Amino acid sequence: MKIWVSPLSAVHMVASRVRPAGIVSLLSPGDEFPAIEGFENGGHHRVCIHDIREELDGWIAPGAGHVGGIVAFLKDWRPEAPLLIHCWAGISRSTATAFIAACLHNPETDESEIARELRRASPTAWPNIRIVALADDILGRRGRMRAAIEALGPGELAEEAAPFFIPARF
Repeated sequence: MKIWVSPLSAVHMVASRVRPAGIVSLLSPGDEFPAIEGFENGGHHRVCIHDIREELDGWIAPGAGHVGGIVAFLKDWRPEAPLLIHCWAGISRSTATAFIAACLHNPETDESEIARELRRASPTAWPNIRIVALADDILGRRGRMRAAIEALGPGELAEEAAPFFIPARF
């Protein structure tokens, strides 16, 4: 199946089209999380963090608890069903989470291969390295996830990404 990534502006359209088995929303404090039909009673993991890569006073940086919750949710997702991940722009927090989902469910696949597929699917993808590094530690990948994303570098500049997908199985 597929791991879909979307900006907030397209999340309802993508959800109605792909009918995901689970949804991960990563938005900043003060943003309103979307209510998506069929996910009122579960299957929608919400993470309230700023899209920052280091600690900043007055901001909520992604932390081990946030990423641990994401990993726990993703462990329960079965790759035979679609997954939808979104953040505000579909560029940083959501692409980091899609990368984590693919790495988690493809433990024998080289992390660089997954990162390259992410970039092929979206030239604007620039996964949040803080989120990736925390997941790398949680999953015991010994820095390979982080290195794959650092080698990828920044994506093309854009206000928001077009919805895209990567395979759930490699």
